[in-house]
Amino acid sequence: MTTLRKLLKNPLSVVGTLLLLGFVVVAAFAPVLAPPPRPAEPYRIPRSGFKIEPKPPSEEHPFGTTEGQYDIYYAMVWGTRTALKIGLIVTSISVVAGVAVGSLAAMSGGWLDEILMRIVDIFMAFPFIVAAMVLATMLGKGLDKVMIAMVAFGWMGYARLIRGDIMAVREKEFVSAARVIGANPFRILSRHILPNCFFPVLVQATMQIGSMVVWASTLSFLGVGAPEGYADWGQVISFSRNWIVASGGNPFQYWYTLVYPAGALVFFVLSWNLVGDALRDILDPRMRRGK
Repeated sequence: MTTLRKLLKNPLSVVGTLLLLGFVVVAAFAPVLAPPPRPAEPYRIPRSGFKIEPKPPSEEHPFGTTEGQYDIYYAMVWGTRTALKIGLIVTSISVVAGVAVGSLAAMSGGWLDEILMRIVDIFMAFPFIVAAMVLATMLGKGLDKVMIAMVAFGWMGYARLIRGDIMAVREKEFVSAARVIGANPFRILSRHILPNCFFPVLVQATMQIGSMVVWASTLSFLGVGAPEGYADWGQVISFSRNWIVASGGNPFQYWYTLVYPAGALVFFVLSWNLVGDALRDILDPRMRRGK
Protein backbone atom coordinates (compact mmCIF):
# COMPACT_ATOMS: atom_id res chain seq x y z
CA MET A 1 0.00 0.00 0.00
CA THR A 2 2.90 2.35 0.74
CA THR A 3 4.30 1.79 -2.76
CA LEU A 4 0.86 2.42 -4.27
CA ARG A 5 0.49 5.69 -2.34
CA LYS A 6 3.90 6.86 -3.51
CA LEU A 7 2.98 5.91 -7.06
CA LEU A 8 -0.21 7.94 -6.93
CA LYS A 9 1.59 11.00 -5.52
CA ASN A 10 3.70 11.29 -8.68
CA PRO A 11 1.65 12.99 -11.45
CA LEU A 12 3.72 11.45 -14.25
CA SER A 13 3.37 7.97 -12.79
CA VAL A 14 -0.40 8.48 -12.59
CA VAL A 15 -0.46 9.44 -16.27
CA GLY A 16 1.64 6.41 -17.17
CA THR A 17 -0.50 4.09 -15.06
CA LEU A 18 -3.72 5.40 -16.60
CA LEU A 19 -2.31 5.02 -20.11
CA LEU A 20 -1.18 1.50 -19.34
CA LEU A 21 -4.54 0.58 -17.81
CA GLY A 22 -6.21 1.95 -20.93
CA PHE A 23 -4.18 -0.40 -23.12
CA VAL A 24 -4.93 -3.32 -20.81
CA VAL A 25 -8.67 -2.58 -20.95
CA VAL A 26 -8.60 -2.36 -24.75
CA ALA A 27 -6.72 -5.67 -24.96
CA ALA A 28 -9.06 -7.37 -22.48
CA PHE A 29 -12.20 -6.23 -24.28
CA ALA A 30 -10.87 -6.59 -27.82
CA PRO A 31 -13.55 -9.16 -28.80
CA VAL A 32 -16.22 -6.65 -27.72
CA LEU A 33 -14.62 -3.53 -29.18
CA ALA A 34 -13.77 -5.21 -32.49
CA PRO A 35 -15.61 -8.54 -32.92
CA PRO A 36 -13.54 -10.81 -35.16
CA PRO A 37 -15.29 -11.90 -38.38
CA ARG A 38 -13.32 -15.15 -38.14
CA PRO A 39 -13.41 -16.27 -34.47
CA ALA A 40 -10.80 -18.93 -35.18
CA GLU A 41 -8.39 -16.24 -36.48
CA PRO A 42 -9.02 -13.16 -34.34
CA TYR A 43 -5.66 -11.57 -35.19
CA ARG A 44 -6.32 -11.53 -38.93
CA ILE A 45 -7.25 -7.98 -39.93
CA PRO A 46 -10.48 -7.87 -41.96
CA ARG A 47 -10.30 -6.14 -45.32
CA SER A 48 -13.01 -4.54 -47.43
CA GLY A 49 -11.41 -5.14 -50.81
CA PHE A 50 -8.05 -5.13 -52.54
CA LYS A 51 -7.69 -1.57 -53.80
CA ILE A 52 -4.29 -0.03 -53.28
CA GLU A 53 -5.38 3.46 -52.26
CA PRO A 54 -6.37 3.81 -48.56
CA LYS A 55 -9.86 4.99 -47.67
CA PRO A 56 -10.48 7.82 -45.15
CA PRO A 57 -12.31 7.28 -41.84
CA SER A 58 -15.99 6.47 -42.28
CA GLU A 59 -18.87 4.97 -40.36
CA GLU A 60 -17.88 1.50 -41.52
CA HIS A 61 -14.17 2.06 -40.84
CA PRO A 62 -13.77 4.62 -38.00
CA PHE A 63 -9.98 4.91 -38.48
CA GLY A 64 -10.00 4.35 -42.25
CA THR A 65 -8.28 1.58 -44.16
CA THR A 66 -4.68 0.96 -45.16
CA GLU A 67 -3.15 0.06 -48.46
CA GLY A 68 -4.91 -3.16 -49.44
CA GLN A 69 -8.05 -2.10 -47.52
CA TYR A 70 -7.12 -3.49 -44.10
CA ASP A 71 -9.27 -1.97 -41.34
CA ILE A 72 -7.09 0.27 -39.16
CA TYR A 73 -9.47 0.34 -36.19
CA TYR A 74 -9.48 -3.45 -35.94
CA ALA A 75 -5.69 -3.52 -36.25
CA MET A 76 -5.32 -0.96 -33.45
CA VAL A 77 -7.58 -2.88 -31.05
CA TRP A 78 -6.16 -6.34 -31.62
CA GLY A 79 -2.67 -4.92 -32.06
CA THR A 80 -2.86 -3.92 -28.41
CA ARG A 81 -3.05 -7.59 -27.49
CA THR A 82 -0.12 -8.28 -29.80
CA ALA A 83 1.95 -5.52 -28.18
CA LEU A 84 1.25 -6.70 -24.63
CA LYS A 85 1.96 -10.30 -25.59
CA ILE A 86 5.28 -9.45 -27.19
CA GLY A 87 6.40 -7.06 -24.46
CA LEU A 88 5.50 -9.25 -21.50
CA ILE A 89 6.60 -12.62 -22.91
CA VAL A 90 9.90 -11.45 -24.41
CA THR A 91 10.84 -9.38 -21.36
CA SER A 92 9.85 -12.09 -18.85
CA ILE A 93 11.87 -14.82 -20.56
CA SER A 94 14.82 -12.46 -21.05
CA VAL A 95 14.76 -11.54 -17.35
CA VAL A 96 14.65 -15.18 -16.24
CA ALA A 97 17.51 -16.13 -18.56
CA GLY A 98 19.60 -13.10 -17.67
CA VAL A 99 19.08 -13.44 -13.92
CA ALA A 100 19.92 -17.16 -14.09
CA VAL A 101 23.17 -16.59 -15.99
CA GLY A 102 24.19 -13.53 -13.96
CA SER A 103 23.44 -15.22 -10.63
CA LEU A 104 25.38 -18.34 -11.59
CA ALA A 105 28.35 -16.25 -12.68
CA ALA A 106 28.37 -14.08 -9.55
CA MET A 107 27.91 -16.93 -7.07
CA SER A 108 30.41 -19.26 -8.77
CA GLY A 109 33.22 -16.85 -9.54
CA GLY A 110 36.50 -18.03 -11.01
CA TRP A 111 36.67 -19.65 -14.43
CA LEU A 112 32.91 -20.21 -14.73
CA ASP A 113 32.23 -16.52 -14.12
CA GLU A 114 34.86 -15.65 -16.72
CA ILE A 115 33.38 -17.99 -19.34
CA LEU A 116 29.80 -16.84 -18.80
CA MET A 117 30.73 -13.16 -18.96
CA ARG A 118 32.72 -13.67 -22.16
CA ILE A 119 29.65 -15.34 -23.68
CA VAL A 120 27.64 -12.29 -22.63
CA ASP A 121 30.24 -10.03 -24.26
CA ILE A 122 30.05 -12.01 -27.51
CA PHE A 123 26.26 -11.70 -27.65
CA MET A 124 26.43 -7.99 -26.81
CA ALA A 125 28.87 -7.40 -29.65
CA PHE A 126 26.06 -7.94 -32.17
CA PRO A 127 23.76 -4.95 -32.82
CA PHE A 128 20.41 -6.04 -31.41
CA ILE A 129 18.14 -5.18 -34.34
CA VAL A 130 20.54 -6.62 -36.94
CA ALA A 131 21.08 -9.85 -35.01
CA ALA A 132 17.36 -10.27 -34.29
CA MET A 133 16.49 -9.58 -37.94
CA VAL A 134 18.97 -12.17 -39.21
CA LEU A 135 17.84 -14.83 -36.75
CA ALA A 136 14.14 -14.12 -37.38
CA THR A 137 14.75 -14.42 -41.12
CA MET A 138 16.51 -17.75 -40.62
CA LEU A 139 13.72 -19.08 -38.40
CA GLY A 140 10.98 -18.04 -40.83
CA LYS A 141 8.05 -15.66 -40.80
CA GLY A 142 5.84 -15.52 -37.73
CA LEU A 143 5.41 -13.66 -34.47
CA ASP A 144 6.73 -16.59 -32.44
CA LYS A 145 9.95 -16.57 -34.48
CA VAL A 146 10.34 -12.85 -33.85
CA MET A 147 9.98 -13.34 -30.09
CA ILE A 148 12.54 -16.17 -30.10
CA ALA A 149 15.01 -13.94 -31.96
CA MET A 150 14.45 -11.05 -29.56
CA VAL A 151 14.88 -13.23 -26.48
CA ALA A 152 18.09 -14.70 -27.92
CA PHE A 153 19.68 -11.24 -28.01
CA GLY A 154 17.80 -9.51 -25.20
CA TRP A 155 18.91 -11.22 -21.96
CA MET A 156 22.52 -10.03 -21.64
CA GLY A 157 21.82 -6.66 -20.02
CA TYR A 158 19.94 -8.34 -17.17
CA ALA A 159 22.80 -10.80 -16.67
CA ARG A 160 25.35 -8.03 -16.32
CA LEU A 161 23.11 -5.94 -14.06
CA ILE A 162 22.22 -8.73 -11.63
CA ARG A 163 25.80 -10.03 -11.53
CA GLY A 164 27.15 -6.65 -10.46
CA ASP A 165 24.50 -6.23 -7.77
CA ILE A 166 24.98 -9.76 -6.42
CA MET A 167 28.73 -9.30 -6.19
CA ALA A 168 28.14 -6.17 -4.11
CA VAL A 169 25.45 -7.64 -1.86
CA ARG A 170 27.18 -10.97 -1.20
CA GLU A 171 29.87 -9.17 0.83
CA LYS A 172 27.33 -7.72 3.26
CA GLU A 173 27.27 -8.83 6.88
CA PHE A 174 23.84 -10.46 6.75
CA VAL A 175 25.04 -12.73 3.90
CA SER A 176 28.13 -13.68 5.91
CA ALA A 177 25.89 -14.46 8.88
CA ALA A 178 23.79 -16.76 6.72
CA ARG A 179 26.93 -18.62 5.65
CA VAL A 180 28.05 -18.97 9.25
CA ILE A 181 24.81 -20.65 10.33
CA GLY A 182 25.20 -23.17 7.50
CA ALA A 183 22.74 -21.94 4.85
CA ASN A 184 23.39 -23.51 1.46
CA PRO A 185 24.30 -21.29 -1.52
CA PHE A 186 20.86 -21.62 -3.15
CA ARG A 187 19.09 -20.52 0.03
CA ILE A 188 21.50 -17.62 0.47
CA LEU A 189 20.89 -16.52 -3.11
CA SER A 190 17.10 -16.88 -3.08
CA ARG A 191 16.34 -15.68 0.45
CA HIS A 192 19.03 -13.12 1.19
CA ILE A 193 20.74 -11.83 -1.96
CA LEU A 194 18.16 -11.65 -4.78
CA PRO A 195 15.46 -9.87 -2.72
CA ASN A 196 18.01 -7.14 -1.95
CA CYS A 197 19.28 -6.58 -5.48
CA PHE A 198 16.39 -7.44 -7.81
CA PHE A 199 14.71 -4.03 -7.98
CA PRO A 200 17.13 -2.58 -10.61
CA VAL A 201 16.27 -5.55 -12.84
CA LEU A 202 12.57 -4.96 -12.24
CA VAL A 203 12.88 -1.29 -13.17
CA GLN A 204 14.93 -2.05 -16.28
CA ALA A 205 12.48 -4.75 -17.33
CA THR A 206 9.51 -2.42 -16.93
CA MET A 207 11.16 0.20 -19.13
CA GLN A 208 12.29 -2.42 -21.67
CA ILE A 209 8.80 -3.77 -22.33
CA GLY A 210 7.99 -0.79 -24.53
CA SER A 211 11.35 -1.07 -26.28
CA MET A 212 10.71 -4.71 -27.13
CA VAL A 213 7.44 -3.74 -28.79
CA VAL A 214 9.24 -1.04 -30.79
CA TRP A 215 11.84 -3.54 -31.98
CA ALA A 216 9.15 -6.07 -32.89
CA SER A 217 7.30 -3.38 -34.83
CA THR A 218 10.54 -2.49 -36.58
CA LEU A 219 10.99 -6.10 -37.68
CA SER A 220 7.40 -6.16 -38.94
CA PHE A 221 8.01 -2.90 -40.79
CA LEU A 222 11.07 -4.46 -42.43
CA GLY A 223 9.03 -7.49 -43.50
CA VAL A 224 10.48 -10.15 -41.20
CA GLY A 225 7.92 -9.96 -38.41
CA ALA A 226 4.29 -10.94 -38.32
CA PRO A 227 2.73 -12.35 -41.53
CA GLU A 228 0.82 -9.97 -43.76
CA GLY A 229 -2.62 -9.13 -42.43
CA TYR A 230 -1.71 -9.86 -38.79
CA ALA A 231 -2.88 -7.30 -36.22
CA ASP A 232 0.46 -5.67 -35.45
CA TRP A 233 1.13 -1.94 -35.21
CA GLY A 234 4.46 -2.21 -37.01
CA GLN A 235 2.86 -3.88 -39.99
CA VAL A 236 0.14 -1.22 -40.18
CA ILE A 237 2.87 1.43 -40.25
CA SER A 238 4.56 -0.48 -43.08
CA PHE A 239 1.31 -0.26 -45.06
CA SER A 240 1.52 3.54 -44.80
CA ARG A 241 5.04 3.92 -46.17
CA ASN A 242 3.80 4.84 -49.67
CA TRP A 243 1.15 7.23 -48.36
CA ILE A 244 2.92 9.32 -45.72
CA VAL A 245 3.02 12.28 -48.11
CA ALA A 246 0.30 12.36 -50.75
CA SER A 247 0.84 13.85 -54.16
CA GLY A 248 -0.99 16.95 -55.31
CA GLY A 249 -2.18 19.84 -53.21
CA ASN A 250 -3.05 17.85 -50.08
CA PRO A 251 0.13 16.19 -48.67
CA PHE A 252 -1.67 15.02 -45.51
CA GLN A 253 -4.54 13.34 -47.31
CA TYR A 254 -3.66 9.91 -45.90
CA TRP A 255 -2.62 11.03 -42.41
CA TYR A 256 -4.74 8.34 -40.75
CA THR A 257 -2.62 5.53 -42.19
CA LEU A 258 0.32 6.65 -40.02
CA VAL A 259 -1.06 8.69 -37.12
CA TYR A 260 -3.14 5.94 -35.50
CA PRO A 261 -0.55 3.11 -35.43
CA ALA A 262 2.37 5.43 -34.69
CA GLY A 263 0.38 7.18 -31.95
CA ALA A 264 -0.55 3.86 -30.34
CA LEU A 265 3.10 2.80 -30.37
CA VAL A 266 4.30 6.09 -28.90
CA PHE A 267 1.76 6.12 -26.06
CA PHE A 268 2.35 2.44 -25.30
CA VAL A 269 6.10 3.00 -24.91
CA LEU A 270 5.49 6.22 -22.97
CA SER A 271 3.20 4.47 -20.49
CA TRP A 272 5.79 1.81 -19.64
CA ASN A 273 8.61 4.36 -19.41
CA LEU A 274 6.63 6.55 -17.01
CA VAL A 275 5.70 3.58 -14.83
CA GLY A 276 9.28 2.31 -14.86
CA ASP A 277 10.63 5.74 -13.97
CA ALA A 278 8.19 5.98 -11.07
CA LEU A 279 9.18 2.52 -9.82
CA ARG A 280 12.82 3.56 -9.94
CA ASP A 281 12.14 6.60 -7.76
CA ILE A 282 10.04 4.57 -5.32
CA LEU A 283 12.20 1.47 -5.00
CA ASP A 284 15.58 3.21 -4.90
CA PRO A 285 15.51 6.51 -2.95
CA ARG A 286 19.16 7.14 -3.95
CA MET A 287 18.05 7.57 -7.58
CA ARG A 288 15.36 10.18 -6.89
CA ARG A 289 15.75 13.41 -8.78
CA GLY A 290 17.55 16.07 -6.90
CA LYS A 291 18.90 13.69 -4.29
